[in-house]
Amino acid sequence: MVVTPSRAGAPTMLAMVLEQARRPLAAQRVPMPSAATHQVLIKVLACGVCRTDLHIVDGELAPHKLPLIPGHEVVGIVVALGSQAQGFRVGDRIGVPWLGHSCGGCSFCRVQRENLCDAALFTGYDQDGGYAEYMVADARYGFHLPDRYDDAHAAPLLCAGLIGYRAYKMAGDANRIGLYGFGAAAHIIAQLARHQGKEIFAFTRPGDVRSQQFARSLGAAWAGAADAAAPAALDAAIIFAPAGALVPQALSATRKGATVVCAGIHMSDIPQFPYSLLWGERSVRSVANLTRADGEEFFRLAQQFDVQTTPVPFAMQDANQALSALRDGSFDGAAVLLNSD
Repeated sequence: MVVTPSRAGAPTMLAMVLEQARRPLAAQRVPMPSAATHQVLIKVLACGVCRTDLHIVDGELAPHKLPLIPGHEVVGIVVALGSQAQGFRVGDRIGVPWLGHSCGGCSFCRVQRENLCDAALFTGYDQDGGYAEYMVADARYGFHLPDRYDDAHAAPLLCAGLIGYRAYKMAGDANRIGLYGFGAAAHIIAQLARHQGKEIFAFTRPGDVRSQQFARSLGAAWAGAADAAAPAALDAAIIFAPAGALVPQALSATRKGATVVCAGIHMSDIPQFPYSLLWGERSVRSVANLTRADGEEFFRLAQQFDVQTTPVPFAMQDANQALSALRDGSFDGAAVLLNSD
């Protein structure tokens, strides 16, 4: 463990720190943060490991802050309040998502589209996140979490659930939906869609029989390889895998008027494809971040039925192993880092 010097007597905490992209996180003791005006100080109980974290650590997203403590699927307990923090009390459980701050005054923020704010700050990217024993967050962007989920099961809901839900909403009134990449987000949204009477088709890496079986266990009507022909034309497709080559494949699987939603913050280049795949009033659109309204809607739904988030637990100090397992696709569900008492 690397020990970071701090002021004599100043409290410190353990954190997993990204010092440089494409290098493992370093376990360090760093100074304990304190809550500013609208912030709360949080004792982190659990933090989901998201593919966006992997994009940041692997350098696929340009760094905004180094050194950085990643993590934006945070469940914790409020232990201190800033002078103007509202909505939470000491002792409350809080969920901290990817969107950590927005300006509040731009043309997007004024119409509740703060997810597009040019001055937005993101948890675990622009400001330190939850791969640590403690963190601070703006209380105005935190969420009260449904009591029916324990900490490990609640953590993946804060990005895989929230961003997945925004992508799902963009599919509109589609009844037959294809999910490309059956990881943390897809396995949550598949359950929500089935709860609402939708038909789900799961597309995985060729030969990934394990994930296909996992999709069927969650109610998918069909599961197969991403390059396989679906048994019926799709009303919409949501692409969770960061592979641009899936866009023309998804278009070719859809009916006229369908929407293909690209749900990731990063994707490899989309290859050239014939206009005939897009013709027929099909559309391709992206998802950018989330709004607070998305979170409020989603958690109301999550309270109504039991979403099985299938957490795969790791100790906080084992964050590098969790990231490697996610990179290799060696598990189904969602990796979650847990702090021991």
